Amino acid sequence: MTPPNKNAIAAEVWRALFDFIVATAGHRNEVLKGLELTPNDSRALTGLEDTVGRTMRSLAEEWRCDASTATWIVDRLEKRGLVKRRSDPEDRRVTRVVLSPRGVKTRQRLVEGVYTPPTELLTLESRDLAALRDALAKLPRSGTRAIIEEPTETRVR
Repeated sequence: MTPPNKNAIAAEVWRALFDFIVATAGHRNEVLKGLELTPNDSRALTGLEDTVGRTMRSLAEEWRCDASTATWIVDRLEKRGLVKRRSDPEDRRVTRVVLSPRGVKTRQRLVEGVYTPPTELLTLESRDLAALRDALAKLPRSGTRAIIEEPTETRVR
């Protein structure tokens, strides 16, 4: 018997994961709508902190956009009171962007909302969810830093 082709299996898994993410986009879109955020706003909020500021250049690099687009996104968030600009303490010519207290609260609500499992995922049995969790844990994480600790009540045991 020929062993299963690893590449073919990986393609099936990736297709299933990707299709599931697309199929449950409504869940994430509702969270964004409730917070009056765009996908770019959510990416910005999750890439910022309230203490260590980020330069426009570093934000543009992370977001893979030009500096004017990063500035436009930050301008919109600043008008909503979600971010603040501060001078760099070591080089006053450099401006750093940080989350405001309102931005920290909004980011917390955003993360809690998007990390709430969609109902479709809850149709799986606990053992299947645990196997999926364990398999996914072996994959590398994104380069972005963790935003919040995973709430204990959402962990599958």
